[in-house]
Amino acid sequence: MSARLPGPKYKAVFDRGRSVKGRLMAAWFLAGPDASEAAGVVVSKRTFHDAVDRNRAKRLMREAYRLLLKEGSAPERTEWVFVARAAIGGKMCADVKEEMKWLFSRASRHR
Repeated sequence: MSARLPGPKYKAVFDRGRSVKGRLMAAWFLAGPDASEAAGVVVSKRTFHDAVDRNRAKRLMREAYRLLLKEGSAPERTEWVFVARAAIGGKMCADVKEEMKWLFSRASRHR
């Protein structure tokens, strides 16, 4: 099972899901009995002009989510879409991982 969110599900998460915002990223989530533990990432060209920077931000978010999923720290039956903010540029994976944990705790209060 892949941890990546399939393309058509992005719209459902944005339309029916709820959002929490952090310093490095914003996250939309959709929890439910039929939801998988998958995540998608979005990085805007407007925020990151260079493709190298956009790809690094995507890699950071995917890796942080993968590590949290492996640890069992990610909420079950929840689909996520993470949207990078400009502050994520230059951060390390550990910083992004801590931010995601914080977003998960905020999201659990908003269910």
